[in-house]
Parts: sequence; structure tokens; C-alpha cells
Amino acid sequence: MTTIAVYPGSFDPVTNGHIDIIERGAKVFDEIIVAVLNNQRKTPLFSGEERVQLLEESLTHINNVSVDSFQGLLVDYVKEKNASVIVRGLRAVSDFEYEMQNASINRKLESSVETFFMMTNNNYSYLSSSIVKEVARYGRNAEDLVPPPVERALREKYQR
Repeated sequence: MTTIAVYPGSFDPVTNGHIDIIERGAKVFDEIIVAVLNNQRKTPLFSGEERVQLLEESLTHINNVSVDSFQGLLVDYVKEKNASVIVRGLRAVSDFEYEMQNASINRKLESSVETFFMMTNNNYSYLSSSIVKEVARYGRNAEDLVPPPVERALREKYQR
């Protein structure tokens, strides 16, 4: 039986921390769908299409990973994709409370879907998309924080 996992997020932009979770998850599951959330309540730096494209360009080295986008409830998307697992990365204890709440409601809504938590590599525990945008906004180099396609896109967005 093939185990399909979904790794959801806004990925605005994708960071090396996200890539690390995807690479490690790809060793655990048969297939991972990286699912870009189009959240109508947020105004992202990159459009949904740009985020999908940047992820695709950043993940060409992993064969069992695909990229998609979705709106609505995550558990509905997971079931639509015949997946059974949601992958989530945890950077710190503060992430756990939020993620535990989400995992609990997802489990209540769809009992057949499990949440798989992965601890972030210590090299990326400080890293978030918000921090990356802040660094790039002020003209600092983000090449150690994000994959090369994302670093180029950030430079273009902030015209440096």
C-alpha cells in the first residue's frame, strides 16, 4: 500500500527549513504532496502561482514529491488526494501548541487522517518565511536561508 502524505503551508516564501522537512519526509513516505494554501485572509508577497513555481524549481532533486495548491479545509484536500498523513514541522515548543490544536480538529473532522510531526533541523530552528522577507526587504542577502530560485525571486521583488 502506498502512503501519500500532504505537507501544507503558505510557503511565502519556501525556506531551507521547509526544504529540509520535505527531503526528510520523502524518505519516510512513498509520496509527498506539498500543498500551497491560498489563504484569502492574508496578503502574500508571492502569488499562489509564484509559490507553486518556486517550490517546483526548488524540489527538482526529489522524485517522489509533487506540488499543488488548495483552498478550504485541509482534511478535505487530504481525502481528495487519497492521502492519509499530514506532515508538519516543529521548530520550538511554541509551535507545538498551535500544531496540536490543528491536529486535534483535523482528527475530529477526519479520523482516518494522521498528523506526523517532524522536529526541524537545529540549523533551521530560527528560520521562518516572515524572517526571510524581513531580511530581504532591508537588502540583506538571503542565500543561506532559501533555495536559489527563491533568493532570485526575492531580489526581484525587492529590486536590489
